[in-house]
Amino acid sequence: MTTLPELSSESVQLHAYLCSGLADAKRIAILYLLADGPRNVNALAHMLGISQPTVSRHLKILRERGLVRAQRRKQSVYYTLNDRRVIQALDLLREVMRDHLLSQAHLLSPDVATAG
Repeated sequence: MTTLPELSSESVQLHAYLCSGLADAKRIAILYLLADGPRNVNALAHMLGISQPTVSRHLKILRERGLVRAQRRKQSVYYTLNDRRVIQALDLLREVMRDHLLSQAHLLSPDVATAG
């Protein structure tokens, strides 16, 4: 019988709160862009092809969840990753997704159906 790890309700809620910050493709893209170094809102907006207010809203969510931090440099605010391990976690999730998709493709492959 599998046992659940000892998790309090509060820690599960915090985990879900953090993960909700990752529940948007643009926010994930922002994190990957910040993995290359600090960027300001205008640079991110240009790189993503979306408006500055939209990028600002995404950054607010990422800041609230502790995934990025802001640092003022003269008249601009630059954003950086708060912890590079988030990129490792995203890469791991991407590997899981790739393996799942390959498994699904294998099941749907006509070669597999005729081989049996």
